[in-house]
Amino acid sequence: MLEVRGLSVTFRTRSGKVKAIEEVSFSLSRGRTLGIVGESGSGKSVTSLAIMRLIPSPPGEIESGEIFFESPSLGRVNLLTLTEKQMRHLRGNEIAMIFQEPMTSLNPVFTCGEQVVEAIRLHQKVSPKEAKERALALFEEVKLPNPSRIFSAYPHQLSGGQKQRVMIAMAISCEPALLIADEPTTALDVTVQKTILDLLLELQAKHGMSLIFISHDLGVIGEVCDEVLVMYKGKVVEQGGVKEIFSAPKEAYTKGLIACRPPLDKRLHRLPTLADFLKASDKLTVEEALKAKVVSEESYRERQQRLAQQPPLLIVEDLEVHFPVTKGLFGRVVDYVRAVDGVSFTVYPGETVGLVGESGSGKTTTGRAILRLIEPTGGKVVFMGQEVTALSSGELRALRRHMQIIFQDPYSSLNPRLTVGATLTEPLLFHKIASTPREAKEQAIALLEQVGLEADHFYRYPHEFSGGQRQRIAIARALAVQPKFIICDESVSALDVSVQAQVLNLLLDLQEKYGLSYIFISHDLSVVKFMSDRLLVMHQGKVVESGYSEDIYRSPQHPYTQKLIEAIPKGRLADIEAAIQRRERSRRSLPVGIS
Repeated sequence: MLEVRGLSVTFRTRSGKVKAIEEVSFSLSRGRTLGIVGESGSGKSVTSLAIMRLIPSPPGEIESGEIFFESPSLGRVNLLTLTEKQMRHLRGNEIAMIFQEPMTSLNPVFTCGEQVVEAIRLHQKVSPKEAKERALALFEEVKLPNPSRIFSAYPHQLSGGQKQRVMIAMAISCEPALLIADEPTTALDVTVQKTILDLLLELQAKHGMSLIFISHDLGVIGEVCDEVLVMYKGKVVEQGGVKEIFSAPKEAYTKGLIACRPPLDKRLHRLPTLADFLKASDKLTVEEALKAKVVSEESYRERQQRLAQQPPLLIVEDLEVHFPVTKGLFGRVVDYVRAVDGVSFTVYPGETVGLVGESGSGKTTTGRAILRLIEPTGGKVVFMGQEVTALSSGELRALRRHMQIIFQDPYSSLNPRLTVGATLTEPLLFHKIASTPREAKEQAIALLEQVGLEADHFYRYPHEFSGGQRQRIAIARALAVQPKFIICDESVSALDVSVQAQVLNLLLDLQEKYGLSYIFISHDLSVVKFMSDRLLVMHQGKVVESGYSEDIYRSPQHPYTQKLIEAIPKGRLADIEAAIQRRERSRRSLPVGIS
């Protein structure tokens, strides 16, 4: 179906040419799924854009290579030699793409239905009425609730999972022979992610499509792909069958990607990182790296007992946050959205409490209400013996030195007009931790070095850093005021698994060094299990299950918790083999001529 030979793409920058991908070669058979995996900057998305001929020129340029595609209408063609008119015919019609961020790929000024109708009418000679009927049928096929409502809705009125389904409906509207999915589930909850993955595989089996699935998460790749292509710094470092790659990875980089995802069947004191494998070259195996970091059951239980013997640092009692729903010209309150509804728990000094649940379950609202970034409508929050809910703004400002938050998106939480140095020295001088600007600068540089950055980063602006580096700056800013308690709100959800492992290890090192207490909020259950001593599962504003994280994962009691754990991509060999068998059964059931 697709054969890529010696593909190289460069981009012109102020400092000269940069090779984004170099001599990339692979092939994909009809009806099969190829996974392309690697960190940000490895060249995954550039490879997919080159296949679609969507590399912006300038500054980008396809320097060399061939991309052969078995086109249902044109026969075997080299995509790089086609005219723009011929490529327009293929794009969306025979080769379709689902982009990573559906909000930026959908036009905010048109309804979702109009956008799908436009894609259908562009490639198929049908009337507006027939196109609308086809769009509604597609919305039903991708299992969107109430297709007629979604048809008339604008993108901002839908959830992340619903927007992604609209994108899938648009991509399959012309029944393409090849579908490219670029990180289609990265920012989604585990349950929504599982639904989208199942949907893609179901549609692939039904329409006999070939699929290129791009991700940085090898757990997800293991669930959906037949073959895997591992990319690093623009080059292919390893490729083979999914079972072969997972059972016996040859390259140190591949081993690192597999090992740095938190395992569910082991308790680790630190995650293996890519650096561990790259230093050890090919000698270190995934099993050896994990075994060296396992925490015994005995030491885990001892830690829990030691933490619980102390007086609590934070007590939350019957916390409520209700948002009024208004109606009419005068804003009459007709109902309340119970975002947080009677939540109670404690946090001990040096402990990490995990808050887990799907989007909209009330996790972030709980964290912000504790800090009074959102005013609670009921309940009590006691921190270090002081009732936070009863403090004046001046008293609260003084107490906030000891309570900090690391937000999900470090880019939007850092001021783009301030250098990193100004961002870090401001709280030091405000809280009189440093008495002079010079002393503040010395402390800020020490903080940067502490979180794995360099002294000269003090003079740079946020846009000059990668996502992982910006998150380290946000951690340094939270540490600047020497807090006792930090809320980590989805602080690693947007990072590559390799960078995520480094940031999680850093948070644990800082906890050990300074005795910090954390509330760790995430929708990624494997990450929460690795980080947390105790776990709270939230659903519709309430805590539906709580307990020690190991106990909850071994035997979840509530059906909602069971559903969340079931949805996690395990990445284990047994699960990969079962997924391969399921796909083979689906292919055998296809009508003759499609498979």
